[in-house]
Amino acid sequence: MQNKYKIHPLRANLLAAATALLLWTPAAPPLAALVMWVSIGWLFITALLLDFSHRRSRGGLPWQLLPGVLLIGLIASAPQRHMLLVWAWVALFMLPQPHWVATFNLSGMLLGMVLILPHLGLPAWTLMLLSLIILCLIATARAKQLRLIRGDLRRRLRLIPELNFWTREQLLLDLRREQRRCAREAVHGELVIFRVRRRRLWPLARRLCRLLYGFESAYRVDGRTLAAILFAPSPGEGEKRRRRLTAALAGPVLGQSSLSLADLRLEALDLNALAAAS
Repeated sequence: MQNKYKIHPLRANLLAAATALLLWTPAAPPLAALVMWVSIGWLFITALLLDFSHRRSRGGLPWQLLPGVLLIGLIASAPQRHMLLVWAWVALFMLPQPHWVATFNLSGMLLGMVLILPHLGLPAWTLMLLSLIILCLIATARAKQLRLIRGDLRRRLRLIPELNFWTREQLLLDLRREQRRCAREAVHGELVIFRVRRRRLWPLARRLCRLLYGFESAYRVDGRTLAAILFAPSPGEGEKRRRRLTAALAGPVLGQSSLSLADLRLEALDLNALAAAS
């Protein structure tokens, strides 16, 4: 499964975009400069806070909405100067996004084209509009195809629809990936094992999934054992998090054990032994 947390390339792209806007700012009119500084600030702050804060549980407005708003603002503030930015809509449509956000971005793209119409001849504007629509359709189709492929792969291993509850086999794959990521990004990770009664496993699995962050997952090891991979900025924060989670599940849980991902030796990992020792 594709790694969900490719932080460093994303940070580099955000910083490069912020730097390009920064170099473009000095000659901008006042209103355009204001919008550009807001955009630069958002890009820099997003890049600096990527390490842990960007992986939050789902909720609130989709983040794809803000780049669309900023792009509309940049084009509207100086249509003639920022005319080339209309092509950035193609990149925006390559992102997976809810239908209403896609509709908003489509409206923003059409508004941007209307704003630059007085600065282009009608034939050139028509050609640009048709080219932009074709490219956006290709980008949207590609994003939809990737979303369908990813969703199909995830549904094959997901044990409870709409919840991050996975198979034992997926746990072994995720442990290897998350161990490398934690070492690369200096994030503390833990494998936590819960021993439960057989008849309580599925209700407790649902409760466990709802207590985890959206970027964390739970797993079924066997008919009496659940596992979860938890993340925290430091071992101390990780211990506090684990205690809170265990307290929230204390009633039906028969036993609990944990192991830092940094100390985990995957070659010698025995999930059955860990489950029996919990």
